[in-house]
Amino acid sequence: MSIASPCLRWLLLAALAIPAVVLAAEPSDADIEKLLRASRAESMLAAIVPQMEAMQRQQFDQMMGDKPLTAEQRAEVERIQAKTNEIVRKTLAWEEMRPLYADVYKQTFTREDVRAITKFYESPAGRNLLDKTPALMQNLMTAIQQKMVPMLEELQAEAQTVSEMPAPEVTPPQKRRKK
Repeated sequence: MSIASPCLRWLLLAALAIPAVVLAAEPSDADIEKLLRASRAESMLAAIVPQMEAMQRQQFDQMMGDKPLTAEQRAEVERIQAKTNEIVRKTLAWEEMRPLYADVYKQTFTREDVRAITKFYESPAGRNLLDKTPALMQNLMTAIQQKMVPMLEELQAEAQTVSEMPAPEVTPPQKRRKK
């Protein structure tokens, strides 16, 4: 085996590795921005908020059940719902979420991936997917909520059973004697 042979192998390996490094390049901020626009990320995020608020209202209604509430109690529930909605809207505001989206996209996709995904979203099929995604999500949310109703009822029944159990007998701790 000649000395040139190991050097030639290293050179060949390096030459083969360079395209892999180039292909795995991190997407630029401009690439990410173009993808976020093409994918309508901001409007998709904005569409989630009312759906989350509707789910929260349903959860509050389920928690309250048929319990009669005084006007004061009802006002307190509405105040809590409004505060919850405010927190959700603030947390999911695009100004808060955009940097998170950009970081996650950069961590997840290569420059080539981002460009290909952007190209898809700019295609007729991609635009069609984006146009129908809100209806798809609404239909999924409704289906998931319907599936969760029996589970929530079962959980409430279990919680009721636990709350009706007598408390275990507790013996007070013994005072320690000083040594």
